[in-house]
Amino acid sequence: MISRRDFNRVVLGGLGVAALAPSSLAATKQYQPVLREDGHYTQSWFLDSFLELADDIEEARSKRKRFAIMWDQDGCPYCRETHLVNFTIPEIRDFVEANFEIVQLNIWGAREVVDFDGSTITEKQLAKRNKIRFTPTVQFYPETVEELKGKTGKAAESDRMPGYFRPFHFLTMFEYVRANGHKQGDFRSFLKNKVATLKAEGKSLPDW
Repeated sequence: MISRRDFNRVVLGGLGVAALAPSSLAATKQYQPVLREDGHYTQSWFLDSFLELADDIEEARSKRKRFAIMWDQDGCPYCRETHLVNFTIPEIRDFVEANFEIVQLNIWGAREVVDFDGSTITEKQLAKRNKIRFTPTVQFYPETVEELKGKTGKAAESDRMPGYFRPFHFLTMFEYVRANGHKQGDFRSFLKNKVATLKAEGKSLPDW
């Protein structure tokens, strides 16, 4: 049985959208983010993309990975926390790196992006088209370009992580997408089942 305390902590806690987690969780140097010249944190393993999104999905598929876009902006404390806390936890970083190709975009950026429909627009215009209203937001996409035919904007995504998720929820969301969880049910149910499984196996929830 899941205790009420654990249920409230994990399932009802705003799906993990929380106040900033303590940066003391930072792990070894191997897992530290990269601070770019523009002041944005990123990951060395994020996809070095030509920003042609259909090609990026194909590249991810060729590596048996899923494709995602992570949106940030100047001065975003939750974006910083995602890099300084969530991605410094080896279990999280290792899973996401092994299973996803991620392109990082700026919601106010001026770089040109070729969207899935072949149109060339700026990052800012793409953010507006995709209804990105705050950061960090992670958009997840289907496994193949064929699944995107006739779809643009938010309709093209398979799942979305809207805002900062605490580490446990963050990892679970990536697991949910990797498992095509949306075909069986919603994220809340997937999360609840994960907690139940951990409890049934006599395992504790992670400290992070």
